[in-house]
Amino acid sequence: MPLCNNKVADDGTSAQPLQEGKAMVDSLIKVVACYRHLASCVGGCTDNSSLRRDLRQTRERAQTLALSCKNHLTARLRDKTLPDAERKETELLWVAFSSCLELLHADMCKVFTTVKHFSLANNSAMVQTGIQGGTTEVAARALSMPDLQEAGDGSQTSSMEGQEQSQLEQEIAQVDRTLEDMELKVNVLRWTVEALGPQYADPVSTDSASLALLSIDEEAAQGFCRRSQMFAVMMLCGVAIFAMVLSVCVVFLV
Repeated sequence: MPLCNNKVADDGTSAQPLQEGKAMVDSLIKVVACYRHLASCVGGCTDNSSLRRDLRQTRERAQTLALSCKNHLTARLRDKTLPDAERKETELLWVAFSSCLELLHADMCKVFTTVKHFSLANNSAMVQTGIQGGTTEVAARALSMPDLQEAGDGSQTSSMEGQEQSQLEQEIAQVDRTLEDMELKVNVLRWTVEALGPQYADPVSTDSASLALLSIDEEAAQGFCRRSQMFAVMMLCGVAIFAMVLSVCVVFLV
């Protein structure tokens, strides 16, 4: 019997359009990508109180979007009147959403562990990664807040850092519970969901820099092939000439 995605319950008809769900999932993906970028800077030479504040605000924004995505997609997938085409699209969004939430959970755990070893309050020695510049602009774009301001005095006490760690630990547990609740409410078998659409067909970047590098590599490969072909032709001609000379010598000697 073929595998199928079972719905646990029916909460009624979901009136929200599919495009709204796509927009929410896309926004969540951008915010989680921003959080991953910020998390990679913890413990480095750009780590400061401003980065920690950006991490907190980005994390809060991601959790708000995740709650909206969860409610929206859950309602649609538990709607028995949903057409098959829309159900497949919604299942694809559900897989993208759940995978994104798992990445957020992993990055939150990473930040929680890293902050323990690189304390701003205790003036811990940071790793000189060579990265320059701040992270406020990146966070502002992800949060859609162009007027995001820098932190005030830039100081952080041990008590403040301890409170933030405690809050982060609670948020990690909350995301973990959300993932478990999602699996209980909607049973979408990930291996049965097929990626569709042009946005999933070609993952290779097509920016100008990548195209330039590809063209340079192609030209170098073609030049190498031409030289190899010329060398092979010369070798064959040399072998043929040697064979002819050898045969003439054998005829005259005999």
